[in-house]
Amino acid sequence: MRIAFFSSKSYDKEYFKKYARNYNHDIIFFETALTEKTANLTEGCEAVCVFVNDKVDKETIAILSKLGVKGILLRCAGYNNIDLEAAKEHHIKVLRVPAYSPEAVAEHSLALIMTLNRKTHKAFNRVRENNFSIEHLVGFNLFEKTVGLIGTGLIGQAFAKIMLGLGCKVIAFDVYENESLKKLGINYLPLDEVFEQADIISLHCPLTPETKYIINKENISKMKDGVMIINTSRGALINTKDVIGGLKSQKIGYLGLDVYEQEEDIFFRDLSESVLKDETISRLMSFPNVLITSHQGFFTKEALGQIATVTLNNATVLENGEVLLNEVL
Repeated sequence: MRIAFFSSKSYDKEYFKKYARNYNHDIIFFETALTEKTANLTEGCEAVCVFVNDKVDKETIAILSKLGVKGILLRCAGYNNIDLEAAKEHHIKVLRVPAYSPEAVAEHSLALIMTLNRKTHKAFNRVRENNFSIEHLVGFNLFEKTVGLIGTGLIGQAFAKIMLGLGCKVIAFDVYENESLKKLGINYLPLDEVFEQADIISLHCPLTPETKYIINKENISKMKDGVMIINTSRGALINTKDVIGGLKSQKIGYLGLDVYEQEEDIFFRDLSESVLKDETISRLMSFPNVLITSHQGFFTKEALGQIATVTLNNATVLENGEVLLNEVL
């Protein structure tokens, strides 16, 4: 199968070339993102491989269909950037990687928590300048703190187990309750009660019409003063304007983000020599209690290998007309 691979980075090429040796696929790598304007690059290809910030809307899908593309291969779990109705209309199959080392994202969530709490990033910069003062670096014990988990899929489950191991009390909200987590002592509560009781709130739910802006002004008002909010899922789970208001009022004491609603024009790019035009993220970064990473929660050797393997296998299954176990329905 000939595959047009969009938004490719050096690590994509490294891992996909490594694992492609076991498959009979011809991959053409493009650094540009897939959009309506770049869709013509897929001419002669039977499938496209896309990531979280590729824009696969109905206009793009119409062009893909005209050029003979039969499959959209997501090298991620989320699919909110795909117009599924348009794909169905044009008989294009959409396949994803439903689980790739959920521990990778869960561990990154912990990294954000620990860094924000113990301020190790600030301590590192101080010591490099021979400043060994620990003034203003005070943190808090995670032991016996209440962690509110929004979403208990595979990543949420991995995160819950980590926090239990640190001696935290874990409460959760999900439309579908997980019995194995209940047996570990995790209590499922209504969403409002999770917001009210949690010292730390970590988001691990997909982006849907129901979850968009689940962190908003109204819900922030229900939270404890000084609450920590962590988001390693999707940027639009958070209403950024409302969160900035919460930071200014000190209702939110800590904010850790690995995703951002307008990240497609910023993340995965080196903008160090450019003027950052996004005033909202610039405002976020001006707060000393905000930590932002560039969608790297998935970024481990194990996860990259799993992403490549599952994506290439999805392509093989599609090409052979076999049962599409990872199809997005």
